[in-house]
Amino acid sequence: MKKTIHSREYDALISWLTAARNRKGMSQRALAKKLGVPPSFVAKTELRERRLDVVEFVRICKALRVDPSDGIRKLGK
Repeated sequence: MKKTIHSREYDALISWLTAARNRKGMSQRALAKKLGVPPSFVAKTELRERRLDVVEFVRICKALRVDPSDGIRKLGK
C-alpha cells in the first residue's frame, strides 16, 4: 500500500484546506501565526511535503473557521 500522503484522498483534503485559506484571504504566514507554528509548517503541508495528523487538521480547520467534517466528506468523493 502506498503512503497516504501520496493518495488521491490526501491530495483532495489538502486542496480543500488550501482553497479554504485562500477563500478567507489568509496568507500562509497569517495562518501559521494563528496556529503558533513556523510558516514552513503551512507551506510544507500545502506542498504535500509534510503529513498532517488528525489533531493538526482540526486545529487548522478551527483557525480557518471551517467545519472539519466538510473536509472529511471530500475523502469519500
